[in-house]
Amino acid sequence: MMTLPRCAALCLFGMFADPALAAPCTPPAPPPAEARPEKPKRPDKPACLDAKGGCPGWEAYTYNDAVKAYNAQAQAFRPLAEAYLQRLNAYVKASSDYAQCEVKALQP
Repeated sequence: MMTLPRCAALCLFGMFADPALAAPCTPPAPPPAEARPEKPKRPDKPACLDAKGGCPGWEAYTYNDAVKAYNAQAQAFRPLAEAYLQRLNAYVKASSDYAQCEVKALQP
């Protein structure tokens, strides 16, 4: 078995223990703003919907179709929003890790 001389082993260990020689802290990059999914726009509610007589058939059907389309868009939006949220949470954790690294680097 080959061993290092005592001084070499201590000097080698000391080299890695020196914060000045440790790897520098790297700030994390936030997810790009372009990656943020766009929320679908709710359809405008026709004024006749709240009126006493209600909407004529064609307007009610048109609004109902718009609501169905919105629901489909919202369903497609959800996994995109959750994936973006996961990237944001990863960024927050990486930011915390970075801050802790900087704190440790400043300690004597």
